[in-house]
Amino acid sequence: MITLTSKELDGWLAELFWPFVRIGSCFMVAPAFGAVTVPVRVRVILAGAVALLVAPLVSIPDVTPLSATGVIITVQQVIIGAALGFSLQILFDAVSLGGEVLANSMGLSLAFNLDPNNGASTPALGQLYSILVTLIFLVLNGHLALIRTLIDGFRTLPIGTSGLGPAGLWSVVTWGSQLFSGALAVSLPAVTALLIANLAFGVVSRAAPTLNIFSVGLPVALVFGFIVIIVGLPTLETSFIRLLAVALAFLRHLSGA
Repeated sequence: MITLTSKELDGWLAELFWPFVRIGSCFMVAPAFGAVTVPVRVRVILAGAVALLVAPLVSIPDVTPLSATGVIITVQQVIIGAALGFSLQILFDAVSLGGEVLANSMGLSLAFNLDPNNGASTPALGQLYSILVTLIFLVLNGHLALIRTLIDGFRTLPIGTSGLGPAGLWSVVTWGSQLFSGALAVSLPAVTALLIANLAFGVVSRAAPTLNIFSVGLPVALVFGFIVIIVGLPTLETSFIRLLAVALAFLRHLSGA
């Protein structure tokens, strides 16, 4: 007759529970996984499937999950997973912000639409950029790279009470600067081209004061802006791939790799 003790049951629970908490916390806020259009049940099932595969490879401390120390470990896993997902999400928000800056430059600042990924109203151009980079992220197997980083993190940043520590949390705070630098890298070429066009409109208005520059300049700026967007799509792809490589390197650094 097989007998199981409470200690053995607690060990089996901890072996699956803590990996599930870290992976699930990451999936709740990470791009593609954490979109509003992805049901919560799907995220839970994906996190449980990955945790089930990873559980035999994870080193678990000899602590009961329901103890005080176990609660601290659980909170640390939530912080680690949320920090990894949030750090990658900043990259996508940077691209959306770059699209918003470009929309303001070409006169599309009032063209708002509901963003299905964030559940909030964003400029249509920023939403277009967000959808494009999400597709690029999936085509480049960025979601698999994120899962691999999570799995490797259990070896380099084992489950325990230490977690990221003050240095790791501060690095996440400083990583927030990528929101503005990434948006500038995405929108700078197009904004520069539109600035040159606006300067040309200024010269025309000085040469012909009777010309209604507002009625003529806005349609021309819109058409020129759409041309710039189409021509600049390869640049957007190149900039996003470079930013994605930097983001994945930061995630590995944050995981202790």
